[in-house]
Amino acid sequence: MEAGAEAEPLLPPRRWRAGRGLWRERGGARSAAEDELGRSWERQEAQEASHGTAGLGRPARAAPGSSGGDGSEGAVSAGFSPNRILSLTITVILALAFIEEPSSLTITSDVRYRLPAWNPPCGLTESMELLCFLVFVVDVSVKSYLIGWKEFWKNKWLMAYILTLIVSLADWIVSLSFFCKESVRIRRILRPFFLLQNSSMMKKTLKSINSTLPEMASVLLLLAVHLSLFTMFAMLLFARTKDNQQDKEWVVYFRNLPDSLTSLLVLLTTANNPDVMIPAYSKNRAYSIFFILFTVLGNLFLMNLLTAIIYNQFRGYLLKSVQSSLFRRRLGIRAAFEVLSSLKETPASAQQSCVSVGSLLQVLQKAEMDSRCKQAIMRSLKMCSCDQLSAAQFQKLFEELDKDAIKQHPPSPEYQSHFMQKVQFAFGHPYFGYLGNVVALANIISICVVLVMDADKQPSERDDFFLGAINCFFILYYLLEMLLKILAMGLKRYLSYPSNRFDGLLTVILLILEIATFAVYGFPHPGWRPEFMGLLSLWDMVRLVNMLIVFRFLRIIPNMKFMALVVTTLLDLVKNLRAFAGILVVVFYAFAITGIMLFKGAVVPLGNTSAANTTHDNGTLQCGTYEQLEYWPNNFDDFAAAVVTLWDVMVVNNWQVFLDAFSRYSSPWAKIYFVAWWLISSVIWVNLFVALLLENFIHKWDRRCQRESLSDIEYQRTVELMFRDVLEEPTEEELMEKLHQHPHLHLFLFHTVLYFMKKLRGISFGWNVVP
Repeated sequence: MEAGAEAEPLLPPRRWRAGRGLWRERGGARSAAEDELGRSWERQEAQEASHGTAGLGRPARAAPGSSGGDGSEGAVSAGFSPNRILSLTITVILALAFIEEPSSLTITSDVRYRLPAWNPPCGLTESMELLCFLVFVVDVSVKSYLIGWKEFWKNKWLMAYILTLIVSLADWIVSLSFFCKESVRIRRILRPFFLLQNSSMMKKTLKSINSTLPEMASVLLLLAVHLSLFTMFAMLLFARTKDNQQDKEWVVYFRNLPDSLTSLLVLLTTANNPDVMIPAYSKNRAYSIFFILFTVLGNLFLMNLLTAIIYNQFRGYLLKSVQSSLFRRRLGIRAAFEVLSSLKETPASAQQSCVSVGSLLQVLQKAEMDSRCKQAIMRSLKMCSCDQLSAAQFQKLFEELDKDAIKQHPPSPEYQSHFMQKVQFAFGHPYFGYLGNVVALANIISICVVLVMDADKQPSERDDFFLGAINCFFILYYLLEMLLKILAMGLKRYLSYPSNRFDGLLTVILLILEIATFAVYGFPHPGWRPEFMGLLSLWDMVRLVNMLIVFRFLRIIPNMKFMALVVTTLLDLVKNLRAFAGILVVVFYAFAITGIMLFKGAVVPLGNTSAANTTHDNGTLQCGTYEQLEYWPNNFDDFAAAVVTLWDVMVVNNWQVFLDAFSRYSSPWAKIYFVAWWLISSVIWVNLFVALLLENFIHKWDRRCQRESLSDIEYQRTVELMFRDVLEEPTEEELMEKLHQHPHLHLFLFHTVLYFMKKLRGISFGWNVVP
């Protein structure tokens, strides 16, 4: 279950089909009982529809999609997954930016060498867009129907969804009317919204970021004051004098207010340090105090204070999300208990509601759920000595949902021969794996030695005999090691371990490459440096083999406990921080499209522009400029190039080069675009990511360090189970209060009782009830 997903309401019976799929898609714990009830309603509807009557408690039709309380998620219905279709549609419409005009289908983005790109004919990408829009129209229509007209006007995301579609369709019509020759396409900037609105976790993250903005704004305002004051001091300190030879600081960095602000803003990121200080420092060493003081206050204090504020705001963010997810899971299971307990007549002497074990077993047999969880629950039910389950017992049954699939390794083969048993013991022992790690390390060291010895040699002077020979030896050992492990463990057990699959795949690839090398160039011998043959030269083949050998050395990670702990923790963090990566994709996409609109075609080669902007008086290029550094591939002439350019600016290394170049090639106002991107990506998002990384890593590291060694763990735990020792179980009063407050619960129970009285007891009713 996705931590932090939006709360999901129980849907009334007429909207069961979509709601059931949504609950499963959201990871909510809608029980098997509720799933079976929903399918029963569907079967009943189909039977009665064939007789021309409406189904009991619901209309004759059901929506094929789904929506949550905010109308944001897709559904899973019988036979296909609308949510997957919606995700594929979003991927397609976002990917159109790479092929539509200006197309990114060129080998290089360098404006000096780039050939004319293939641009699709008018109507091709527009047709694909129209299909995507139709899917979105169906999606928003289903969601509007499911939540109802009254809830629709309260749902800002859904209304924004419809508005985005209307604007996009209008812009699409305008584009066709101009035969796809218009320069501005508004709908391209709006595309990331489809990704954003389809993820409840991304919307919740965005809401949390929005709540953090006041605190961040206070620090950013303080940064602005700090920057403004020091800019004034710099313009006074480095004012122009009569001696032009001594005014290099003024000429290069502090000629006017915009240049002074830009110089100190870049210094805040340390990208132009110590360049900005050198002209004044070479004149008088006391000037260094100004720049050091500015950097200490701005970079070391204020920027890190921003990180601290964001971390403090998001401290406990993951834990709160997991806590709310646990509550929704318990609420869903308790709702299932209330439904099942309402299907039988409770004796007057009973003090509390209960569920029959037999009834639950019947429902579970027909329910669609994870087979492992179903088998574990049914096994517990069959071992239960009681006939009735209380709410607490019912809840405990479904704790299997908190566990991921148990990893069961196939058994090793049983050999009758005493010799084979000894062979199996020797080559199946962990020490044999450790020996393989030592051999892999020796292989890496030998490659390093050969590369260092041949680093300065020309290809014609290089003798590849030694490197080819040692590669042949080690690859044969890797093959022998793999075969012996398969002999000891059996093929199925060998392949059940990811490390063995990784190891075996690379061994097979290395063996194929080595055979191909011998077939083309013969066996290694002194002076083994034949001419180029085939697709790759001998040196290319040897380099490819050596790169794979270096990559194969990663096999040591599972055998080093703390390294494996760090790697697995980082992999878990990647899974849990997908929402933040999604928000970064949204921001990247919007800024890239905006950059194309603003700067497409602005950067031109030196032969096509005035040299006055790029050269000294003697005709040489200025040191450190866009042209002198040959940053020509960094431009906004197509979507892929724009994304890479934005990434380079986000890293803030030499980002002042982009500020200077695009302000010269387009307009001085271009700096606003790059400063805005720096603020959003580098200042806000990167600090947010660091804060959340700390929070996640601290929790996961503390929990994992208390566990047994990784090789002894038989199953991986979900986030809920990992934090179980710090989570608070919801009380009975909290669950019942939440259930009783739900507007559809009384309808849900009422129609459930009516239907099962009819279905199980054979009682027929002469009316149809429509909620």
